[in-house]
Parts: sequence; structure tokens; C-alpha cells
Amino acid sequence: MHETVQELEILLPDGRVVVATKANEYSDLFFGFPNSYGTLGYVLKLKVKLVPIKPFVKLTHHRYSDWEQYFQAVARLCIERSVDFVDGTIFTDKDLYITTGEFIDRAEWLSDYTYLQIYYQSIRHKKTDYLTAHDYIWRWDTDWFWCSKHFFLQYPVMRWLWGKKRLRSSVYGKLLKWSRRSPVAQWVARAIEDRQEAVIQDVEIPIEHAPEFAQFLHEEIGIKPVWICPVTAYDPSVSYSLYSMKPHKLYVNFGFWDVVKTDHEEGYFNKAIEAKVRKLEGQKSLYSTSFYSREEFGELYNEGGYRQLKIRYDSTGKLNNLYEKCVLKK
Repeated sequence: MHETVQELEILLPDGRVVVATKANEYSDLFFGFPNSYGTLGYVLKLKVKLVPIKPFVKLTHHRYSDWEQYFQAVARLCIERSVDFVDGTIFTDKDLYITTGEFIDRAEWLSDYTYLQIYYQSIRHKKTDYLTAHDYIWRWDTDWFWCSKHFFLQYPVMRWLWGKKRLRSSVYGKLLKWSRRSPVAQWVARAIEDRQEAVIQDVEIPIEHAPEFAQFLHEEIGIKPVWICPVTAYDPSVSYSLYSMKPHKLYVNFGFWDVVKTDHEEGYFNKAIEAKVRKLEGQKSLYSTSFYSREEFGELYNEGGYRQLKIRYDSTGKLNNLYEKCVLKK
């Protein structure tokens, strides 16, 4: 997404406001800002590229039952570029879906997933669907993909009691933060549940290794459903120093967010995921729980390039560094 950005107005730690572009004196900050997680400054304004749209999006859900064929189809769609949108949903190892979307001027009908109907459940039951462009963009938000299940909101009566206005990720996020801070909520969770490990991750795996990673998730982690989205560098001639992607390489983003029952030490499943991602030459988003050592983190996230940015734009260390913020959670 950062490749749509053309200009960044940034508040630096020393109070200065600078404008960074690809070609001006702050170009190093422009290319180093993605994946810096607020450790180099804060964005005040963005100038981004837009694309023209049409009023509606036609969705087609394609079912597969084999990992290899599934990811070959993803790659083919990305090469052909015959549709406007591609993503996928993995329900089981034999129940895999690719959803393609196309902008259209007129829709045969319109579905509404902003209240009692649940978008992700429709994928298995509808071959074709129609949404407004607005509802397509926000199609996952009503149920936070499928994480609303933790608030018992997969049941129609609970959705009705909850109310349409509160069916949104911003509300769920606030509740989740409260539950993590509340001693009472934590005590109740421990009293009624087995030991669990939160596994909240987004990782990007090269397309040729995607079947192996999907099989690993199925056998070793067990979270279902899993969201997938193909991603590649928009402009292979440029490089973002803290978000390295090989030019002309297609990756698959796997998004999986849940808790896993465990009898292992803290972080067992997240550490296994980190090791697998590294083995398969992928990378993970740093918003999630991380267990990397300083040395490993430095190797994976360009410590040398990051240190140069830190010296130039935060030499007094007013903001935490990337490892402190994303791994140590300071």
C-alpha cells in the first residue's frame, strides 16, 4: 500500500515538519518510512495515487481442494490481470476459495453484510455476488474478518442485540484492549478456558513456497479460516529499505488471527511461525507479537539502513527504536 504514496508530510522527533518525496533531500526518509512504526516520526499528511472506480463490484468465488492448484490459480490471475481484485479464504485444507472482483456499472442485485448477514460465510454458499464499491472496501469490517466470533456475534440474535452501529472493528478493538488491561476479565478468562496462546499474524511468503506454508499452518497451527492476498512490488525499480521485496516476485500474504490451546512454553506457536517464515524466505508484519533476538531482528529488518535513518532523524533517541517498539513492546 505504501507504493501508492507520492508525498509524506512528517513531524520529526525534534519538532520539525518536513516533506519527503522520492526525489528530494528527504528521499531516504521517504523510502525508509514504511515499516518504521512511528519510530522515525509521525505522518501529518499524505499525497497518494488513486484509481477510477465504478459504482459496483461483481464478486466470483472459485473453489479448490488442492494447495498446488490453488496457488497456481492465484499466480495465473495475477499474471493475467483480467480482474480488478483478488483475495482468498482458506476454510480447510480441502475447502479453498479465491474471490475475484470486477468493477461494473450495474448490479443484478445487491447483498448487505453490514448487519445480520456475514460476508465470509457467504463465500462458501454463493458463486456470484454483488456489492457497492463502498461495501466491497469495508466487506470484512463488520465481523473483523471472522474475529467477531469471540464476542458471540456469529449468532443473529446477538447481532440484533448488539446493534448495527457497533458491528465494526473499531468497537471490537476497544473491547479487546480493555480485556487485556482488566484484571477481572483476565481472571474470568483463566477460570473458564484452558491455557491459550494468541497467534495474531500477517506474513508474506513467496508464491512458490505458499503451498508448504499453508500445509504448515494446517498441520502445526490449526487456525481456520485463513485469509490470503497476493502482493508484489508495484515498481520493481525502487526499494523500500525497511520493507524489502524482491523485484518481480509474487508473494502471498497469509492473515491468521486467533488463539490456540497450548501446553507449551510462552510463544511456542509464534516462534514456530517466525522460524518457518524465515526458512521460506518470507517476512512478517511487525504489528504482531514477535520473539526475535536483537541479532536476528537486525538481519531481517535492515538494522544498518535503519540505524542511518535514526542517526539523521532521531539522533537523541526521543522515540523508541524499531526493536524496542515492535518486539520488546516498550
